[in-house]
Amino acid sequence: MPQWNFELLDPAYGKVSEGPAWDGSGLLYTRIQQSRIMRYDPATNAVSIWRENTNHANGLTFDAQGRLYACEGGDFETGGRRVVRYEADGSVKVLADSFEGQRLNIPNDIVVDPQGRVWFTDPFYEGAAGPWSKDRTHKELPHDSVYRLDPQANGTYSIHRVTCDTTRPNGLLFSLDWQTLYVAQSGREKDEERQLRAYPLNADGSLGTMTVLHDFGENRGIDGMRLDTGGNIIATCGWEIGGPGPRINVFAPSGEVLEMHQVPCTRPTNCAFGGPDLTDLYVTTIEGFLYRTKTERQGSPLYRGPQP
Repeated sequence: MPQWNFELLDPAYGKVSEGPAWDGSGLLYTRIQQSRIMRYDPATNAVSIWRENTNHANGLTFDAQGRLYACEGGDFETGGRRVVRYEADGSVKVLADSFEGQRLNIPNDIVVDPQGRVWFTDPFYEGAAGPWSKDRTHKELPHDSVYRLDPQANGTYSIHRVTCDTTRPNGLLFSLDWQTLYVAQSGREKDEERQLRAYPLNADGSLGTMTVLHDFGENRGIDGMRLDTGGNIIATCGWEIGGPGPRINVFAPSGEVLEMHQVPCTRPTNCAFGGPDLTDLYVTTIEGFLYRTKTERQGSPLYRGPQP
């Protein structure tokens, strides 16, 4: 198995980098605690600020029209705790900020399907969105769930809870045929599972019975993940405390571990394919690094259409 060599593109800024998403010619990614979206330009090897005041934005994704969506973790005093779309004119459209009258937790990761439905995870990780989030009394919802947002004719979105068996769901993505939703169940406490889960998608948009594809036991599980053109799951996982260490795992759709690649950090947070042929893999980390490595795999675009 060829080893991946990670090139440092942006040094650590001392806090978390996340949400990498390829925009066609460069990489967008978030600096959560700085409330910034950064952009790396491979043509100039330069990093610049793309957007500020993002309410601790974390996960990013594009839809078929090339529009950018984000999970804004929020600030207790000034707002956030919402799922948004950044419009071309610079404005922000709020898609959801509550469920059944209670504010969302700390929206984390996000994907848009071919029908324009927006799927996102909503865990409450202490400290993930600034000082307010260290206090669990600010958590209004009694659960950490995955949601589906359905676009309405008037431009709004209806919100639907689709999991009742998750605690701190993190990364998520769909299979190539859009028939399976992969969810990283990424608990922090000893009694919480750390698993890669697969949920079949029903015709009405609900999810069927979950299958555990991989169990990480006591060690840190998956944070973020992406798909390659073979339908395999490329996932950031592991930590410096134990187990196989901080790494990228490549999982077959069955959950079999096909490859493991060590990452030079303490905890990788997310990854995204980029480059002219989507064979470069960009990786963000808990320290705020941005890395890139050449791979033998080709990424599946975030905004791919329905499969035949």
